[in-house]
Amino acid sequence: MGTTRTLNSQDVDTLAASLSGRLLQGGDEGYDDARRVHNGLIDRRPALIVRCRTAADVAAAVRFARGGGHEISVRGGGHNVGGLAVADDAVMVDLAEMKDIQVDPKARTARAEGGVTWAELNAAAGEHELAVTGGAISTTGIAGLTLGGGLGWLMPKFGLAADNVMAIELVTADGEIIEVTHESDPDLFWALRGGGGNFGIATAFTYRVHALGMVTGGLIAHPIDAAPGLLRFYRDAVAGASDDLEVFAGLVHAPDGSGLQLSALVVCHTGDPNQAEADLAPLKAWGSPVVVEVGPMPYPAMNTILDEGYPPGSLNYWMSSFTGGITDALIDVAVVWFKTTPSPMNAILFEHFHGAVTRVPVTESAVPHRQEGFNLLIPSVWLDPADTDRNKAWTRETHAALRDHLVERRWMNYLADDQGGAVRAAYGPNWERLVQVKRRVDPDNVFHRNHNIPPA
Repeated sequence: MGTTRTLNSQDVDTLAASLSGRLLQGGDEGYDDARRVHNGLIDRRPALIVRCRTAADVAAAVRFARGGGHEISVRGGGHNVGGLAVADDAVMVDLAEMKDIQVDPKARTARAEGGVTWAELNAAAGEHELAVTGGAISTTGIAGLTLGGGLGWLMPKFGLAADNVMAIELVTADGEIIEVTHESDPDLFWALRGGGGNFGIATAFTYRVHALGMVTGGLIAHPIDAAPGLLRFYRDAVAGASDDLEVFAGLVHAPDGSGLQLSALVVCHTGDPNQAEADLAPLKAWGSPVVVEVGPMPYPAMNTILDEGYPPGSLNYWMSSFTGGITDALIDVAVVWFKTTPSPMNAILFEHFHGAVTRVPVTESAVPHRQEGFNLLIPSVWLDPADTDRNKAWTRETHAALRDHLVERRWMNYLADDQGGAVRAAYGPNWERLVQVKRRVDPDNVFHRNHNIPPA
């Protein structure tokens, strides 16, 4: 794989006749919409888009691409910041129309196909007052987020999305459809829970879901001048937090486009409302907040609370690393650099890892990030292409300025398309086992349009 090949029109016609979905090529109606992904920086033109409706369609697309020597990219929700879903001159296997969701409230399971977004799965599960950890942005697809680990508001209570997976329907590099569980193939099941799209195309996931209808959540915002004190308070306030409480902190901008810089806490409490009020009272009372919008809400609403800051088509470049702890020095450097940011949509965020997510052994799944602590994310977002170089430079320079306070570990789903050299740091001690699984199930590295784990 890796060499661009011309499509054979007879083979394309044969593939089209075998599908319940449809094919799109340049010039076809819908082609440009289908090739767009969430990150507006990505502008690539696949040779062929296979809009699948069934796992059989996906398998046919893989066999077609392999038979013709074509590159393969895979689109689930299309939210990956690196734009890995789409590649020039490749066959894009598009799962966007695979939307079936089946919730079994008695068994507390949910099965969802690979084109489902978290908003859709949350809504379906929420009808039965059930939920599973599902990211922090509702427009994200379940497939990419889960395969990369799946952090979110519920991880202190229920662990990562990947920790709650019971089975994955997978199309292999040979175009076979298999159901992967711990019982059927323990090594592959282990690798899929955090190893990204390296081992096949996940066409459906079965999750363990949990009784959860309402949460207490929302936003507490302070002036940017309060940021040094707020972040110090945050660091101390969440030490020893219960499994019911997740708090992200950040240096952010007001969502009205004014460019007003703020320091903020985003809170989510899954426990009894009275206990939530007691646990959240110190967070709401600290300092002189300009906004306190915290109260009971359905969990699906909590999962939309940050959506406005990441609109589809916006230009995105992100960097992240786990911290060695939120030290006073880190806070001071972060605040200084945030004040120089060129976009009124950029942020510096701290995501707290604690509770259930940290009680899973490091080698239990492919995700090794089980230490209590904080992931620091710099999600840069802007709208004008003329500002791209400035925003990318600011993101890299800010990350470099913070480097002395960061550790090697990286969260795989936050890697931009030019950060492939950090993939190994995303897996730590699990790297060699992942390579072994890759060598067994995809020795030719058919699935390499991803944050790749090479088979050799």
